[in-house]
Amino acid sequence: MIAALFVEPGGVYYGLEHVEPWGPAEDARLYAGPWPVVAHPPCARWGRYWFGGPSSKTRKAKGDDGGCFAAALAAVRRWGGVLEHPEASHAWPLFNLNDPPKDGHWVAADWEGGWTCCVEQGHYGHRARKATWLYAHGVELPELVWGPAASRIRLEDGYHSREERRRKTAERGGSGARERLSHRELAATPIPFRDLLLSMAATARREEAA
Repeated sequence: MIAALFVEPGGVYYGLEHVEPWGPAEDARLYAGPWPVVAHPPCARWGRYWFGGPSSKTRKAKGDDGGCFAAALAAVRRWGGVLEHPEASHAWPLFNLNDPPKDGHWVAADWEGGWTCCVEQGHYGHRARKATWLYAHGVELPELVWGPAASRIRLEDGYHSREERRRKTAERGGSGARERLSHRELAATPIPFRDLLLSMAATARREEAA
């Protein structure tokens, strides 16, 4: 069995015989084993718009996720498995994790035996490139498809005004007209990438998770 923590209700981790999904109703912060884990802690307070974005009426606090990332990291270290977060997540420096190289390959993440890498989900079925950072502990480290994935679909560049959007679009020669994905599509985990993460968690050494 593998525990899938902080996953979308009814999403790709549900309906699998060997997976125990923990959505919002189960409160994955309370997970106490014994299975290895695949963790997708919420990233809203760790990304580019951690403060809520230009249109937000109330400024948010960086890292204020109710302890979700801390719980996910502790679970991966305790039971073995892998944690996924967006590229350049502010959680990495806050939890003293080394930033992985953008061009790929596993590097030591910490002094706890963890490893980290940057991989683009576009290689594994996502319609956008969707650069992602992984943190793995107590599992076999597979050789992934490294480097940029081929995609004409852009993620949001983080414009702060319409004027900035127009200016950046002009600088790219009008390329801003390329297709964009909805927030739901961007957040979705493609099944091949899900299967990759589950296969990593399945190699957790039980003697380390005992």
